[in-house]
Amino acid sequence: MGAQANRAVSSVIGGIPYRMAFAGGWIDQPFLSRLDPEPPGSMVVVALEPTFRWMDRCGLATSTRAVATRMWNGRLPPGDPAVLVRELYARENAGTSEPSGSQDMIGLIYPGVSRLDYDFSHEGGVFPRRVESTTDPEVARWLERIIRVVPVAQRPDGYNPLGEKNLDPAWIHRLGRSGRDCWEAILRRDVTALGASMNECMLCWETVLPHVLRHPALTVDLAGILRAYQQRSAGAMYSGCGGGYLYVASEQPIEGSFTIQVRTGRGGG
Repeated sequence: MGAQANRAVSSVIGGIPYRMAFAGGWIDQPFLSRLDPEPPGSMVVVALEPTFRWMDRCGLATSTRAVATRMWNGRLPPGDPAVLVRELYARENAGTSEPSGSQDMIGLIYPGVSRLDYDFSHEGGVFPRRVESTTDPEVARWLERIIRVVPVAQRPDGYNPLGEKNLDPAWIHRLGRSGRDCWEAILRRDVTALGASMNECMLCWETVLPHVLRHPALTVDLAGILRAYQQRSAGAMYSGCGGGYLYVASEQPIEGSFTIQVRTGRGGG
C-alpha cells in the first residue's frame, strides 16, 4: 500500500499501533507468574504499523488500542514509553476485577520487538522487571518476511479462557521459557527455533488453560487447524485465546495468508 493510501486508512482507524504477542503470553498475569519456580518468565511482543484495521476479539490488544485512541486522540504522544504504559494501564483497568495484562500496553507503545520479563516479586507481577527491545531494521524485515498471518475466527460471545486452570508450576516455567527462546530465535533470525518456541507456547497454553483451544462456545476446530499448520511449517500459534489469527513461521508462502509491517519508529503514525 502506498503512503497516500496509508494516510487515508490512518485517518479513519487512527495512528496508534497494534500489538502482536508471540511466545510466552499469559506470563504477564500475576496468577501465573506467582507460581513460576524460577522467575522471571518472558514473553515477546511486536509493535505493528496500523496499515489496516485488524479484527476485534482476536488478541491484537484492540480494546487497549481503543482506550489509547481516546486518550491520545489517535496518536502516541511523546514521552517515556514506560510512563505512557502505566498511564494507559491505569486508564484501561480502572475499576475492573480482571485487569488486562501490561503486555498489551507495552506492545502498543514500545517500537520494534520487545522481550518482557515478569517476576511476581517485582510489583506483584503487574509490570515487567525488565523490558528489552530491538528496532534493528534487519530483524524487523526478517519477521515481515517469515511470519504469515492466517485469519481463523473471532472469539465468540460467551467465551472465557479461564474456566479451567491447571496451574502446574513446571508448565508455567516452560511457558515463560518459551518467551525467552522466542526472543533469542528472533535476534538470531532462526525460523526453526522461532517456530519451536511458538509450538511450545501453544502446548503450554493447552495444558495450563485448556479452554484456550477447547470451549463449549467455540464452533471452530482450533486445535485441528493449529496442528495442520504446525505440520507444514516451522511452527504456528494463535494470536490470542479462542482463535483470532494464526501466526505461521514459514520460509515458504502460506495460502490465504498475509504478512505484517513492524513499527520500528517512535512516531505514532
